[in-house]
Amino acid sequence: MLTTDYVPGAPNWLDLGAADTEAAVAFYGSLMGWRFESAGPEAGGYGFFTLGRETVAAVGPLTEEGARSAWTPYFHTRDAEATARTVEQSGGTVRLAPFDVFEEGRMAQFTDPGGARFAIWQPGRTAGLDAVNDPGTLCWTELHSPDPPRTWPSTARSSAGTPRRCPSPAGRTRC
Repeated sequence: MLTTDYVPGAPNWLDLGAADTEAAVAFYGSLMGWRFESAGPEAGGYGFFTLGRETVAAVGPLTEEGARSAWTPYFHTRDAEATARTVEQSGGTVRLAPFDVFEEGRMAQFTDPGGARFAIWQPGRTAGLDAVNDPGTLCWTELHSPDPPRTWPSTARSSAGTPRRCPSPAGRTRC
């Protein structure tokens, strides 16, 4: 179960890279009741989805050439540089090397050997989302992979996750 008592490997942030942030804000505002709060002009269009007074996700413009709108889960780490090295040693790709996000923390973005994109967050002033597991907030993260044995070692070592094999009736692996 998710909690805001973040430990290494736990999901602690979620953001949406959107081709049209205004449309995304309107859509998720209507669907989830979220409000948008800009992180300010120095944040390049990035901002926070809030529910009540709590940050429950974030949204910003796409920054990679050819990228498509997508949600990115972030996992807590105590050491962004060490996690980036582990991702590379495990066959993953560092898409965005660790860097400071003002004084809030450090982040990096990766692709695992199976092609799944994810990120890490090393807390500074911001530990992570203010609320999870409540209605309208993050309550589950899941990786779908066509090749779990190839993907699991990298994901488990880099995020301290514990992968489980959950076969489906169609022969796919899922939980």
